[in-house]
Amino acid sequence: MSTVKLTVNGKAVAVDVEDRTLLVQLLRDHLNLTGTHVGCDTSQCGACVVHVDGKAVKSCTMLAGQADGASVTTIEGIAKGDELHPMQAAFRDNHGLQCGYCTPGMIMSAIDIVLRHGGQLDEPTVRQELEGNICRCTGYHNIVKAVLDAAGRMKVSQAAE
Repeated sequence: MSTVKLTVNGKAVAVDVEDRTLLVQLLRDHLNLTGTHVGCDTSQCGACVVHVDGKAVKSCTMLAGQADGASVTTIEGIAKGDELHPMQAAFRDNHGLQCGYCTPGMIMSAIDIVLRHGGQLDEPTVRQELEGNICRCTGYHNIVKAVLDAAGRMKVSQAAE
């Protein structure tokens, strides 16, 4: 057993876990943050994407101990109170989700994409960047629309801060 100390969604936590515990297990099973999903256990689907120190990471292939001392943001930590994150609002407004299983990981990946590209995105870039996230319900058209819409919203939101 090891104690993993990290900041999750802005709150400091310390959790005793077995050394083989994955970050996704720490989040779901120890902290009850069940918005991060396990879809494949092999890093193929992206349902488990969270941000570790500001970068998108597939938490099903990262040991919890590797996140010791890190800042982790999950889907539960991106809204400001009752106000949705611009990416969440864009997914809602553009019908970028269906069953919702892949949505948290898709949103977390999409935020990372927008931040890395500085909002300078086009459809082919978004499609290429989302290749690590699988949605089994839709053809990605509305997801791509949502990411492009959110890129503009995030730029406006950042300018206002």
